[in-house]
Amino acid sequence: MALRMEAEASRLRQPYLEQQSVNASSRKLIALIKSAYWIALLIIAAITMASFILLQQMMAAQQRDDALLTLASTQKALSQRVVFLASTIGNAARNDQPALIASLRKAVAEFETNYDMLLEQTGADSQSLARFDSEAMENVLFERPYHLDLFSSELAANGWRFISALETELGIPGADYRAGKETAVLDETVANATLEGFTALGDRISALADARLDSTLSLHRTLFYSTIGIIILIALFIFRPMSDVILRKTDELMDARNSMAFLAVHDGLTGLHNRTFLTDHFDTLIKGAQRRDERLAVVQIDLDRFKQINDTLGHAAGDYVLVITAQRMRESCRASDICVRLGGDEFVMILQGAGSTEDINMVAKRIMDRINEPIGFQGATILPGASAGIAVYPVDADNANDLVVHADLALYSAKKLGGGAFSFFSEELRRELEHRKQLEHDLRIAIAEKSFQVYFQPQVSLTSGAIAGIEALVRWKHETRGMIPPGEFIPVAEKSGQMAEIGRIVIAKAIRTAADWHRAGIQFGRLAVNVSGTELREIDFDKFLFDTLEAEGLPPQKLSLEIVESVILDDEKTGIAAKLRHIRSAGVHLELDDFGTGYASLSHVNPNEIDRLKIDRRFVQNINANGDNTKIVRAITELARGLGISIIAEGAETEAELTSLKSIGCDQVQGYSIAFPMPTEQAQAWLALRSPKKPQLTVLQGNRA
Repeated sequence: MALRMEAEASRLRQPYLEQQSVNASSRKLIALIKSAYWIALLIIAAITMASFILLQQMMAAQQRDDALLTLASTQKALSQRVVFLASTIGNAARNDQPALIASLRKAVAEFETNYDMLLEQTGADSQSLARFDSEAMENVLFERPYHLDLFSSELAANGWRFISALETELGIPGADYRAGKETAVLDETVANATLEGFTALGDRISALADARLDSTLSLHRTLFYSTIGIIILIALFIFRPMSDVILRKTDELMDARNSMAFLAVHDGLTGLHNRTFLTDHFDTLIKGAQRRDERLAVVQIDLDRFKQINDTLGHAAGDYVLVITAQRMRESCRASDICVRLGGDEFVMILQGAGSTEDINMVAKRIMDRINEPIGFQGATILPGASAGIAVYPVDADNANDLVVHADLALYSAKKLGGGAFSFFSEELRRELEHRKQLEHDLRIAIAEKSFQVYFQPQVSLTSGAIAGIEALVRWKHETRGMIPPGEFIPVAEKSGQMAEIGRIVIAKAIRTAADWHRAGIQFGRLAVNVSGTELREIDFDKFLFDTLEAEGLPPQKLSLEIVESVILDDEKTGIAAKLRHIRSAGVHLELDDFGTGYASLSHVNPNEIDRLKIDRRFVQNINANGDNTKIVRAITELARGLGISIIAEGAETEAELTSLKSIGCDQVQGYSIAFPMPTEQAQAWLALRSPKKPQLTVLQGNRA
């Protein structure tokens, strides 16, 4: 059972750890998929760029081949035109020959220029071994059977000789051909050979262009199929895992959303509904009860010993007790009832259709009996000792807020009866509530007006009668009710969160008074002021304390802070111990008040942390007649003496008690037998009367000796 409940207690913490692990693995997988995605994208981009470059090269090669084919065709036409013009000139009249010679000159020059351009564009080299390749253009140009280079050069040379011979014959200025006209002949055989050569060159260019085009198209097909393949691989190994991850992440997000929705209205430790759920749904529950004409019971539960469990067994035990309590609440109520954890060790049960008062009483008894059963934890038996307060709709209140307040007041009443039981809200409690509300209102006014008074109670040494110190005590004189006892208004101030403000008012006034006494030379030992955990938890308390001491001019060594043992034990999450060490390092003394009544470990009774122990009054009262109290006080005294810590007993009210304390060895006392708490003026007179007198010098009149 214990193991099962421990597992239940830790179950709600597991999703956080699991979620962190899932997030880490998901991030790694997503990073891997992103890397693969970008690599695949770069490969596709490279293939696309390669295809583009190949296409550009193919288009450029095609344009070059078209230009070469055009040149070859032009050369074929020009070779025939040269022969044709030469033949026409020979048969033309003398007057027409100059014009025909000019046309022939132009045709030969163009033929020669085009041929040079063709050689340049093809890059043909007569010494290249490619001339022996029957598929190469060099073979057409420089080898048999075409010898195109030879015939083209010869055709051009014959053309220029023929033109020069005709111009010489016609007497055209600048012409001087001396070899004779019969040597300047344009042979049709050379022209025809040239024609055949350029025809073969054109065919060879076309064949090479077709081969190059086929190769390029083949490479393009390879690139295309590679792109398709990569896209398929991306789909298989990137997009499919990515879609799986997206689907999984969607499921995780849905689970996270559901978990967040659950945690928004449930307590993370116990799994019960939380305060938010109660706030959002309480009015609806009340309206439903009103519509069905039913009674609704609010049962507020608090664990009496929860702080003791945390302090003695640790927070793990406290959490375990909370989980067990929540489970027992669920087991004890009906399915229609609602269980809520407000926070800490505070729970609420909403009993719908509660029935009569007897029915509610029977259900509450069953619930409390179940919750108060012992709990086993790691070999220890824990008695949670729960108390409960009950308020009923519509008898005690007709709205959610008042029902909770009334149930809380009934709970407080049950705790005052000793705990471990439950109590119903009553008219008497209603009157107490009204009184408390009025008291809270009056406290706010008193805080604003700083109308709290400081009374002082001296502390003396039984051996020497010297003043050991003086304790500052808060008093409140109400404008209509007169003096209100601290036991009445301090619990209200603590519950309403006003104690810290009251504490600062008291500390400031007490330090101001002590500083005045110090400047006046009135001996008061050390000023002792009580400081609550609420005050110490305020982030600027130490600054406030030091600023007040400096402003009023009281040395820190003249101040002592009294703290209870529970304040030290509550340090795990508040950092109070570090703040106290800081204050003590400045010279302020620390005292452990009400020693022996709390749950402090002896490790806290440390002379490096505590300067004085104050024995609680319950051990001092009737110490002369109670042997057990005598033994306890003697043990505490010897412990303190052995550790080098001062000790003081409070609550000494009779001469017999003082005698017993002195015989035990407890020298410093405080109580009504010494002095009652006094207002400032009376305390100052009391101190001045008992302060040692300073020696005065008397000046004698008369002659000097």
